[in-house]
Amino acid sequence: MDVFDGIVVGGATVKNRFVRSATWEGMATAEGAVTPELTRLMKTLAEGGTGLLFTSHAYVRKDGQASLRQLGIYDDALLPGLREMCDATHKARGLIFAQLAHGGANANRALSGLEPVGPETMSEEDIAALTRDFAKAAARAVKAGFDGVQIHAAHAYCLGEFLSPYYNQRTDRYGGSVENRARALVEVYRAVREAVSEAKGSGYPVTAKINSEDFIDGGLTPPMMAETSAIMESEGLDAMEASGGGGPAARYSSHRPGDPQTPDEEAYYKDAARLYKARVKKMPLMLVGGIRSLETSRRILREGLADMIALSRPLIREPHLMKRWAQGDHRRAACVSCEGCGAAAAAGNGLRCVLE
Repeated sequence: MDVFDGIVVGGATVKNRFVRSATWEGMATAEGAVTPELTRLMKTLAEGGTGLLFTSHAYVRKDGQASLRQLGIYDDALLPGLREMCDATHKARGLIFAQLAHGGANANRALSGLEPVGPETMSEEDIAALTRDFAKAAARAVKAGFDGVQIHAAHAYCLGEFLSPYYNQRTDRYGGSVENRARALVEVYRAVREAVSEAKGSGYPVTAKINSEDFIDGGLTPPMMAETSAIMESEGLDAMEASGGGGPAARYSSHRPGDPQTPDEEAYYKDAARLYKARVKKMPLMLVGGIRSLETSRRILREGLADMIALSRPLIREPHLMKRWAQGDHRRAACVSCEGCGAAAAAGNGLRCVLE
């Protein structure tokens, strides 16, 4: 097994093991609509050889917006732009999944004009309504031409907050045990699966992203992540992506500053991946976080720590990185994790490498 071998995720065949992890681009309109700039980016990434592309976190309803110029999937009026982005990706022989998200208590009221909601404020009726909104967004993803979807349950956003004992202090059936804290994610998954199956059949890929660890005292731990993943495998989820951190209380963001200098410093969540593999028997794992070299990517697969390698910031600087590696130039990624790309997006200028 090599990083340039194909893999099947649900009913989709991915041409290699590399994934563009969902990365906030800050390139949508103020209403969340796709722009030509965003379409060009996805087309370029597809041309660059990455096997699977995830969109940035697309908010499933207006009160879930977390970021400036964030992609939306909350309304049918957004479908034309989403279709254009999918069409451009497919013409470049790419595979693209929509990441479905809600910012939860960490949504941005200044952007949406609406009060954020999260595990501590939501009634069971509110949870049911949000579940329906995820399902509607998944149906839109199918209509737009996406090849699959990913449910965002990481980085202290709404479903990730439900999974975390730090954020989720509920005493009803949505709080307490790992199984109870996973209930909201399970219900969203079931609703999404039903929605996409009605349109595309049972083979349509549904994946999820969770934290390997919250990096907060009293937060989600790697053993909890492994148990949650086992629950999702039993539900029929097609693949899981493991990330970590995020939220104002976390010691680490999902994107850490500082360039890993040695292979041992790469892959922030490799220890959590070992726990995942000890608990989850068949569901593929996509591992993201600090991976910068082909050598490390191959070692992760060789040691059985993960089935797919997910990258974010390296593809901002080098969208053709996978093609470079495939053609024999095996130098590590040029990204130095300076965080200038995120600062550019936060300033409203769109995600870009400031060192080029």
